[in-house]
Amino acid sequence: MAIKTTLVVQSFIIKRKRLVVGDREMTPTESGALKKAEAIAKRIPGTAAIRVMADYETGELERATILGQFGDVRDDFAESFAGG
Repeated sequence: MAIKTTLVVQSFIIKRKRLVVGDREMTPTESGALKKAEAIAKRIPGTAAIRVMADYETGELERATILGQFGDVRDDFAESFAGG
């Protein structure tokens, strides 16, 4: 089992009067993910910085941790990582 950690900034946008998932960007560090998420949230409805740990051989999610949320983020977003 080869676990790989990926740091992601997930944006949220308004589409048809609903808050939906937008673009996703990878970053090299946790602090960079938090800074980028906070900066992006000033221009769009919201963002979240996430640490994802997965087995890159099988694609199986081991754990996902939300490092920070800025602005409007879907209510069910954190729940989508249940069990992680």
